[in-house]
Amino acid sequence: MKPMRVLFVAFAALTLIASACAGNTSTSGGGGGGQAGGLPTKIGPGEGELNLIAWPFYTEPNVVKPFENQTGCKVNVKYGNTSDDMVNLMRKGGGSLYDGVSASGDASNRLIEGGDVQPVNVSLIPDFEQAMEPLKTAGNYFVDDQHFGVPYQWGPNVLMYNTQEVKPTPTSWDVTFESDSPYKGGVTAYDSPIFIADAALYLKTHQPELGITDPYELTTEQLDASVDLLKEQSALVDKYWAVYTDEISGFKNGSMVVGTAWPVNQQYAAAGKNAAPVASVIPEEGVTGWFDVWMMSSNAEHPNCMYMWMAYTMRPEVQAKVAVNFGSTPANAAACAPLTGMIGKKTTDDVYHCGDEEFLSAIELWKTPLADCGDGRTDCEDYTTWTEKWTEIRGA
Repeated sequence: MKPMRVLFVAFAALTLIASACAGNTSTSGGGGGGQAGGLPTKIGPGEGELNLIAWPFYTEPNVVKPFENQTGCKVNVKYGNTSDDMVNLMRKGGGSLYDGVSASGDASNRLIEGGDVQPVNVSLIPDFEQAMEPLKTAGNYFVDDQHFGVPYQWGPNVLMYNTQEVKPTPTSWDVTFESDSPYKGGVTAYDSPIFIADAALYLKTHQPELGITDPYELTTEQLDASVDLLKEQSALVDKYWAVYTDEISGFKNGSMVVGTAWPVNQQYAAAGKNAAPVASVIPEEGVTGWFDVWMMSSNAEHPNCMYMWMAYTMRPEVQAKVAVNFGSTPANAAACAPLTGMIGKKTTDDVYHCGDEEFLSAIELWKTPLADCGDGRTDCEDYTTWTEKWTEIRGA
C-alpha cells in the first residue's frame, strides 16, 4: 500500500452546505435525552467557532480549511490517542469545553449512556442517506431509535507482520496468542480493555465449547477465558501500543515483528526513513474493527457550527480526503468514486474495501461491553469489569 501523505490536486471549492444550513432557527445544546421541544428542524447561523476532539489525521488542513472558508466557523482541535481520552475530554468542564468528538464504538455508547452527547436530526445532513446501509443504524450511535451522531470512517484491526521475519505468511492469530509462537518478544498488541474482544474472537474459533457468539458480550466464564489467554500472551509481547506511532516505531526499529494494527500504522511503517518491510492479512478467525461517528456534546456552545461540520464531513469528497489521510474507509459509499480518483480502483477495492458491505459485515466492530447482552441475557460483564481485567493483564 502506498504512503498516504501524498499531494493531490486540490478539489474545486466545495459548495456551501446550502439548504440545510440556510435556515435561521438556531439549534441549542440539550441534555443527553434530547432537547426540549424535540430536535431542531433547521440549522441557524454559525457561531464563528467550533471546538472538536478528534483522532489524528481526521482534521487535517485539507479537510478543515475549506470548511472554515465556507462557514466562518474556526475549527480548534484537541487530538485524542485513545477512546478513553475521548470520553475523559468530553466530560471536562462539565462537557462544555468541546462541541463534538469523533468517537469509536468503545467510547460512543459510554458517552450516550452518560448523557454526554445529544441526539441529532439526520434529516439536516443531506448526504446521510448515502451512508452504507449497515452503518445507518449501527448500535454504537443509533440508540432508542435516535441517532447520536453521523457516520465518518471505519476499518479493520488487521494482523501486520514483518515479511522478512515472519514466514510463511500467517493465516491465523495463533502467532500472536499461542505460547509456542516463534516470534516471542516480537509480538505487539493494542493497549486497551477493548482488546479483550480480540482474544474472545480467537477463542470463538478455537474453544467453541465456551459458546462465544459476540466478542463484546461475554459472560464471566467467557471473559475469564479471554483474560487467561491474554495473560499468557503477555509473555510474548515486546511492547503494547496505544498511540499508533509507538507501533510504527517498533516495526521500523525491528523490536516488533507481528501484531494487531490499524491500516494507518502499516502505511506509515512502510514509508519514510527506515521503512519496514510490512504487510497485513485478515486471519481465518476474523478481525475486530472500528467505526467512528461525529457526536455533538449535550452542552455544545457552538451547536450550529457543529451541525454544519457534521453535514460537511458526510460529503463524499470530504470523506475521501479523510480516508487517504488516515488509511480508513469512508462511511459514505458515494465517496468511493472520488477515492478511486485519488488512489486508483485496485487500492480502493482491494485495500480500502470501499462500499463493500460484505467485507464490513464480517468485521466485529468495537462496541462498549454492557451487562445487558443485547439478546435477552443480562449476565454479561460490562466495560468497568473489562477495565479491571485489563489492569490485571497489564500488571499495572
